[in-house]
Amino acid sequence: MQSASVYGRIDGPIVMIGFGSIGRGTLPLIERHFEFDLAELVVIEPSASHRTFLAQRGIRHLQVSLTRENYREVLGSVLGSGRGFCINLSVDTSSRDIMRFCRELGVPYIDTVTEPWPGFYFDEDRPNAKRTNYGLRESIRAEKSAGGVGSTAVSCCGANPGMVSWLVKEALLVLARDLGRRVAVPSHRAEWARLMHDLGVKGVHIAERDTQVSHRVRQLGTFVNTWSVEGFLAEGFQPAEVGWGTHERTLPAGANHHESGCRAAIWLDRPGADTRVRSWCPTPGPQFGYLVTHNEAISIADYYTLGDPAAPVYRPTCHYAYHPCADAVMSLHETLGAGKMPARQHILDEHEITEGVDELGVLLYGHAKNALWYGSRLSIDEARDLAPFQNATGLQVTSAVLAGMVWALENPGAGVVEADEMDHARCLAVQRPYLGPIEAHYTDWTPLTHRLGPFGEVPAPSDPWQFVNVLAP
Repeated sequence: MQSASVYGRIDGPIVMIGFGSIGRGTLPLIERHFEFDLAELVVIEPSASHRTFLAQRGIRHLQVSLTRENYREVLGSVLGSGRGFCINLSVDTSSRDIMRFCRELGVPYIDTVTEPWPGFYFDEDRPNAKRTNYGLRESIRAEKSAGGVGSTAVSCCGANPGMVSWLVKEALLVLARDLGRRVAVPSHRAEWARLMHDLGVKGVHIAERDTQVSHRVRQLGTFVNTWSVEGFLAEGFQPAEVGWGTHERTLPAGANHHESGCRAAIWLDRPGADTRVRSWCPTPGPQFGYLVTHNEAISIADYYTLGDPAAPVYRPTCHYAYHPCADAVMSLHETLGAGKMPARQHILDEHEITEGVDELGVLLYGHAKNALWYGSRLSIDEARDLAPFQNATGLQVTSAVLAGMVWALENPGAGVVEADEMDHARCLAVQRPYLGPIEAHYTDWTPLTHRLGPFGEVPAPSDPWQFVNVLAP
């Protein structure tokens, strides 16, 4: 990019944990937008596959896996006290434990997901209720409550969770404008929740369609994706989760409430990767998506709650509706059918993708204009022009990491925060140059539109936006 903004200087060690597709894509954005001492940049990554790449850029590579037993010793050897930045982009490391250690040192911290130590996602002895993102998020909420304010730690700040929470706020302002409502930009959580309520929004789909394709033919036994295969499989085999709104009248089959915590969500006794929902994106129009659990499904529903969380006056329904790239769909079908993990994994990089976009936005529904999709429509061609080492999916994530880092540096001492609590306008201003077109699209589609044939009764014909209508059998 020409004349890229430098957002500040990071004094002290910059420690990046993990160097997969997102770490590799985040690195050039850090190099482009911050001043820092290259000698103090360290990548902690157990694989040797990136050793040459990092060495050529003059970056120190600490080739080690962080574990319960060694993470304090390893991180303590490279992090300073009250200086630098820790960027956790890894899998199989406890976000909570690493966040806690960074806060003990006074070091700013950011991650893109609340990750547990190994064994959590596929532990057959662990009850499903204990394998949810709800439970993982509650552990971070407990850390926030116990830790006071202190150094800034940004939890779950990628494209989603992360950017989509900022898009919800901007979409609400767009909807208010288009409904002829004169509203001031809310300044705190209760005002945002009141705005969503007053606009008549029943809920939010995080509606995504990835159309990126490769010139290579996917081979049987290989799980192909445009981002972390390990990450997708881990979240895909957690129970499906839904932020549960006050307009809902009927629980779907297999649904369960939580007995403690923020009470903003339910979970289904089935994996999200094997649960389909009806949704809508601008390019395909109506589509099926997977009800993959994500932190934002819970955090958005929680953030926009009015009244007692146990018996709220208002809360929106919120969930992810994800249609990954075609190769990932076929890979998922193969994995589910075989009942075992794939033998091989492959992430499509920017060189082998021939065309396509990642269309990621928020679908606000149930209001006077029916439904509004607002989001990023970033193509692979634009991604290649904007930054190296990433496809369209990756750049939406890495640019959100950049925005979260900028916000953290500009807001030291903010404690543990989620994307919903951050200044959405500032974060999107940092991220927007990397998102391609950000567009608003209204649609008259509902989950009852264009159903094929007389195959069964509609569960709730009087209210198309009931979740039981969204959920596909």
